[in-house]
Amino acid sequence: MAQKLKARLAAVLPSLRALGQWAGLAGLTGAACGLAGAAFAWCVAQVTALRAAHTWLLLLMPLAGLAIVFSYRAAGMANDSGTNQIIASVRGGERPPVRLAPLIFLGSVLTHLTGGSAGREGAALQIGGSISAGIGRLLRLGDRNLNTIIQCGMAGLFSALFGTPLTATVFALEVVNVGHFRYAALFPCLLSALIANSIPRALGLPGEHYVLSGLPELGAVSLLQCGALAVLAALVSIAFCALMHEAGRLYQKHLPNPYLRAAAGAALVILLTIAEGSGDYNGAGGPIIELAVEGQVHAPWAFALKMLFTALTLGAGFRGGEIVPTLFIGSTLGCAAGPLFGLDPAFGAAVAMIALFCGVVNCPLASIFLSIELFGGEGLLFFALACSLSFLLSGRYSLYSSQNIVYSKLEARLNHENTH
Repeated sequence: MAQKLKARLAAVLPSLRALGQWAGLAGLTGAACGLAGAAFAWCVAQVTALRAAHTWLLLLMPLAGLAIVFSYRAAGMANDSGTNQIIASVRGGERPPVRLAPLIFLGSVLTHLTGGSAGREGAALQIGGSISAGIGRLLRLGDRNLNTIIQCGMAGLFSALFGTPLTATVFALEVVNVGHFRYAALFPCLLSALIANSIPRALGLPGEHYVLSGLPELGAVSLLQCGALAVLAALVSIAFCALMHEAGRLYQKHLPNPYLRAAAGAALVILLTIAEGSGDYNGAGGPIIELAVEGQVHAPWAFALKMLFTALTLGAGFRGGEIVPTLFIGSTLGCAAGPLFGLDPAFGAAVAMIALFCGVVNCPLASIFLSIELFGGEGLLFFALACSLSFLLSGRYSLYSSQNIVYSKLEARLNHENTH
């Protein structure tokens, strides 16, 4: 009996040792990311309010662009690829240096201060990845454990900013290799996300949550209507990914000097802002998202303008993220197009927002969880249908060129050669 007990304890010990190790590492990473995320969220909120009160700050955008380019070049990171580097590093590529965190922090704050169209969560992935990689190097973790702790950092900062720990966890695991899900990293990433999320909330910084309205009764017609809107969102997600990549390529082709790129991009954003007049498309656009999910949109073409503003901003070398602009594009698209398919504009905004997010990041599970954490469990089947369709139809397009789509999305098709 004693021998059997010893054998069972010996079998359990490695799991207990791993639990203790990752509880400590993920806890440390989550705490660091929670503090960094709270500071970043507060700074972005402050400069956004400052820009709203002093619209002339838009005219300083060229100077902000020059400062961002100079800071990256001075730090030896002129060729930094942003979120793509973080994603590639999880597969064992070049690890992000710790100095990336203050660079992307400062660059994103300057972008928001002067009216560039950018989000926060893409920057969060870079800040979290660089902080956690620094922790991993300090503790001399091996390659595999270093991969995991970088994912913990990605999940932690995403959760701290957005207030969606489950989405952040699954996103960090799903975005690197679409089709491969490392379950061994689930606990540490979730723990990091939960701890990181608790810190900004304890400091009074709110997460993102919306009220779902206009929910139709579940039935064949409403599912078809939702599916049709998801197809449109998938097509727009392809267009957005193509525009983002093409804008960067054209900037580099015609303006190889990064200082000229930043100045030209800023000038284009300033001119477009003056021509458009409302200022809705500068910054992340959180208030416009809130209006859309309430069923209001200022212009039916708002989604297209946000695509253009974001591509011009980030393609020129300004810093920030693409995720909140993606939610802006999806929500305004759905609010405007939803009634064309017989859906309430508020519900159409919610569905298209989640579907377009899925289309540009290729993370259907994270997108479904995002719908729950943003809107609650009601309408889950509609969101799941929209995500599955958007994922299938968006093909190999992605905002992240370093993302690895392991399996073809069309593998379910019949193999006619084996049917004879």
